[in-house]
Amino acid sequence: MANQNRDSRLREHLANERTFLAWLRTSISLIGFGLAIARFSLFLRQLQTTTAEQTVENNSIFNSESLGLCLVIVGIIVIALAAWRYNRVFRQIERADYQPSRLFIWFLSIIVMLLGILSIPLLLARENSIYPVKKLDKPQSRK
Repeated sequence: MANQNRDSRLREHLANERTFLAWLRTSISLIGFGLAIARFSLFLRQLQTTTAEQTVENNSIFNSESLGLCLVIVGIIVIALAAWRYNRVFRQIERADYQPSRLFIWFLSIIVMLLGILSIPLLLARENSIYPVKKLDKPQSRK
C-alpha cells in the first residue's frame, strides 16, 4: 500500500514537471515569434529604403515592432507564471491537497487571444497606410 501511494505521488510530480515544460516551450515560442515579427518588420523597412530609395517613417505606436515586443514580454511573464504554478502544485501534491485552478489558463488564454486580435490589423493593413513613405533626396554628383 505504501509503495502504491509513493508511485502515485511520483506520477503526479512527473505530470507536474511535464506541464511546466509545456508552458516553458510555449513561452519560448512566444519569445521567438516576438523576435521574428519585430526583426522581419525592420528588415522589410530597410529593404524598401534600399531598393526604392524611399525612407519609411514608423510613427505609429501600433506596429509590428510593438507587437513583437509585447509577445516577448508575454513570453517572459509566462515563464514566471509557469514557475510559480509549478511550485504551488508541487507543494499541494506533497500536502495531498491539490486543487486545480483554471484562473491561470484563462488569464494566459485571454492575453494570447488579445495579442492575436491586435495582429489582425497589421496583417490586413496596406503598407503605405501604416508606414508613410518619403522620397530620399538624391545626392549631388561631384564634378
